[in-house]
Amino acid sequence: MRTHTYRTVNVPVDGGYLRAGIWEPEAPAPLTQEPPVLAVHGITATHQGWLRLPALLPGRRIIAPDLRGRGRSNTLPGPYGMVRHAADLTALVRYLGVTEVTALGHSMGAFVVVVLQDRQPHLVRDMVLVDGGLPLEIPADADPDLLMRAVLGPALQRLRMTFPDQEAYRDFWSGHPAFSPGLVAELAPYFDYDLEPDGDGWRPTSAVEAVAADQRELVTGDLVHRALAHLATPTTFVHAPRGLLDDAPLYRPEHVRAWAERLPCLTMEWADDVNHYTVVMSAAGARLVAAHLAGRPAADPTMTTEGVRR
Repeated sequence: MRTHTYRTVNVPVDGGYLRAGIWEPEAPAPLTQEPPVLAVHGITATHQGWLRLPALLPGRRIIAPDLRGRGRSNTLPGPYGMVRHAADLTALVRYLGVTEVTALGHSMGAFVVVVLQDRQPHLVRDMVLVDGGLPLEIPADADPDLLMRAVLGPALQRLRMTFPDQEAYRDFWSGHPAFSPGLVAELAPYFDYDLEPDGDGWRPTSAVEAVAADQRELVTGDLVHRALAHLATPTTFVHAPRGLLDDAPLYRPEHVRAWAERLPCLTMEWADDVNHYTVVMSAAGARLVAAHLAGRPAADPTMTTEGVRR
């Protein structure tokens, strides 16, 4: 049964228009008294990454942008960075007449919503940070460019590729270690949306310069440290046990626990048997995220919960 109607809007922001997808609750699901969910995607994704979420949140409005430099917002000019993205999100919600949101961010999107909350504290009621938003664990002597090339190198390489058609792009993802062919087939609308014409072929929509600028800020900037220093907003951090290539996690559990000790308003949630992508894009991962947005314990037995509000 359909729970939402879907539409897109083009919102005027500095330099052009920001594209956003909006899922409006549809009868017979009663409207909730909860604020809309502002869902912010990762560094090379689009708003279509949240396709599983509406059916899991009947009665809840979901607002999801294509961040500047991605999707149908990819012609917006730089500069990029978390402050710029937060300003775009502020313009988006004000355009829609929204005064309060639950901010949901995945990966880099979690960093964006942390900065948004710091700059617009009255706008963000609570936050769910999915495998992102806490400072990365960077050795003092590390070269930030080399470090991020190691983490995001495969993604940047993909952005420079062209594909003969949409099926070829889905085939590419079917061979990715973080996905399975069956999951890619389920998420075909996401992968098809993440392409635009390029001569006789197709290329991913994320602008390389936007991704490169944002990824450098994630390891060299101190915006998130400053934002977290006085965080008082109720926040859940969802940790994926495996990383971008279905390998070592982006965050060591010990690193996350250390931040939980520093932030009394932070609750930790430990997802089981998902990676950095499937923590939001698989059915099990989406159920866990939706459960916390709905304020109830996860019902999926493949998920475990250690976090308790401190």
